[in-house]
Amino acid sequence: MHVLGNITNKEHFTILLSRTDGIGDVILTLPLACILKKEYPQCKIIFLGKTYTQQVVKCCSCVDSFMNWDILSSLDQESQIREFFQREIDIFIHVFAQKEIARLALKANIPVRIGSSHRLYNFLYCNVRCNFSRLHSTLHEAQLNLKLLTPLLHKPNYSLEEITDSLSFVAPNITTLADKLLNAEKTNIILHPKSNKSAREWGEKNFNNLIALLPEDKYNIFITGTKAEGDQIRESIINPNQTKVHDLTGLFSLEEMIAFISKIDCLVACSTGVLHIAAVLNKKAIGLYPPMRPMYPKRWAPLGKNTKVLCKNKRCKACKHSNHCQCIESISPQEVLKALEK
Repeated sequence: MHVLGNITNKEHFTILLSRTDGIGDVILTLPLACILKKEYPQCKIIFLGKTYTQQVVKCCSCVDSFMNWDILSSLDQESQIREFFQREIDIFIHVFAQKEIARLALKANIPVRIGSSHRLYNFLYCNVRCNFSRLHSTLHEAQLNLKLLTPLLHKPNYSLEEITDSLSFVAPNITTLADKLLNAEKTNIILHPKSNKSAREWGEKNFNNLIALLPEDKYNIFITGTKAEGDQIRESIINPNQTKVHDLTGLFSLEEMIAFISKIDCLVACSTGVLHIAAVLNKKAIGLYPPMRPMYPKRWAPLGKNTKVLCKNKRCKACKHSNHCQCIESISPQEVLKALEK
């Protein structure tokens, strides 16, 4: 595309990556920024996201600045367009497709607007459309995200190892209230039982049984989650194990959570944001997954060199229309312990 070539040959140009959803989704999008920076060192990368994920994006050195969609979406359209003009954006990449944002990018006259050809409205709002489908793909989410860079990259495909190696992610260097509870003589482990309803969960009974299996002389156990999640599991997990675990639910901001994860040794969780954070910080991250598409690990496994995914090799048909998933719950605590100690 002639316009695209004119932009990428410039001494300086600006690319905006739009991903306005959850923590895990954002982490699997950050490699795009790093790969683009390697391909075009002269480019500036802006990330359009939500307040909730801003601290995650700040950990990636390849992102130059953050645009807050929560703030931007509260403005009138004229002010929104003015915000885009002031940023002098040359290329807008709709990683997480949203019609409202796609329309806004067009109205702001951003020269190159890249999106998927499998969204009908992108034929109105995007002038570069990449032909791939997320719905039936067997590729990982990070690989699917990279499909949107096809018009910009000389290398068409990346392995998960290459994507993992590309990512620069560094935790904030701050002290948290829980740091004094860390024990250098033991394996410091986070158990994160809940997922804020974003994933299938392993179950409170399984976490209880895992805690019972973890030797007290070897493991220093932390329970994390939001305040609301802490209230949900206080009677079932926290109180019955109060002599063996540290309750950190509701204690951390996201920035503090990232910083604390950087100081522990391993983490066990289902397919949720903290699992992805631990993975990209190169902690031993044990992920618990259902075998159901598209929730299965082939699509959503965490990116990291020390990750281990546990998932039953079976068809998860009966659980599809229920929040109760027997398949993920059938992963035994003994399997998790084995993965931790391997």
